[in-house]
Amino acid sequence: MKTKAAMLREPGADWEIAELELDEPKANEVLIRWVAAGLCHSDEHLRHGDIVPRFPIVGGHEGAGVIEKCGPGVSRVKEGDHVVTSFLPVCGHCRWCATGHSNICDYGATILDGCLPDGTFRFHDSSGDVGAMCMLGSFSQYSVISETSCVSVDKDLPLETVVLVGCGVPTGWCSSVYAADIVPGETVIIYGIGGIGANAVQGATHAGAANIIAVDPLANKREAAEDFGATHSVASAEEAHELAQELTRGVGADKAIITVDIVNEEVVANAVNAIRKGGTAVITGLADPNKVTVQLSGAVMTLYEKTVKGTLFGSGNPMHDIRNLIGMYQAGKLKLDELITNRYALDDIGQGFQDMLDGKNIRGVVIHDK
Repeated sequence: MKTKAAMLREPGADWEIAELELDEPKANEVLIRWVAAGLCHSDEHLRHGDIVPRFPIVGGHEGAGVIEKCGPGVSRVKEGDHVVTSFLPVCGHCRWCATGHSNICDYGATILDGCLPDGTFRFHDSSGDVGAMCMLGSFSQYSVISETSCVSVDKDLPLETVVLVGCGVPTGWCSSVYAADIVPGETVIIYGIGGIGANAVQGATHAGAANIIAVDPLANKREAAEDFGATHSVASAEEAHELAQELTRGVGADKAIITVDIVNEEVVANAVNAIRKGGTAVITGLADPNKVTVQLSGAVMTLYEKTVKGTLFGSGNPMHDIRNLIGMYQAGKLKLDELITNRYALDDIGQGFQDMLDGKNIRGVVIHDK
């Protein structure tokens, strides 16, 4: 069949709307009709070269839709199911899945190659194979994806809203609850309030942090952070450091979470300097893989027992945490609707990403029938 998709042919190129050929689903694969796709900075990283996938590639790794057809052997979902997809496939039986670390499932090793777990592609054009971001390609009307990426959800849920629980919401929320392991009463600094940082704020709130300091140079982002539970908001890392010292009577923040758009040496150093003895700094945001962006004093790390750690998906487990967070939304305990700043048609995806880069959106969403 044919499908319309937004794709990138090379780094630095603009998003291109193209008509592609899409294969039938094979064993353990499904055909999905996408309803919505979130505009996450990770897709824009492809365009800027901060993430280097196999090109050409269909963008979109935050998606929700309806299963239209199942290939042989599919058991996790059935035709007609509504699903939110995980940008990290979960096989369920590798060492990492078997030990409760499914966010680093072995299937995830090839998500930037754009192929499915069997090493082949389902999108094609006249030039040959076209990859799919994180094995999904939700910037297409339809995709063929692995059932290991699918999480079925209740059919009465608005897919254009719960789509955010495929990436941004759990990555931020889990960064606070799991990766940073915030406990009641702690003081936390969160650097960067976009689609990830706003949910790190929500996670810190749910974990019981007494002081949540949101750092962002944009006033609209600081205001949003307070709406999501931040107790304080400041424009700079220097102000955050000073405030943390004041709130803790000179001890320092217990935890710091880095959710800026592009992680650099400066923000890492600021976060580590701001935490107390025995504190933890969590790096959730992405950095240029060709640059060294963590340069710290070994003496400080030893003498003050500070911890710096990276996290993928906030160290959560997709098959559990996607449903868990949706349950919290249904119970009125998690804000999702408020995260969506603007909705776009697929043809307007370039404007959507520009609005993100200009700081206008907490989260933009592509609605495929818009």
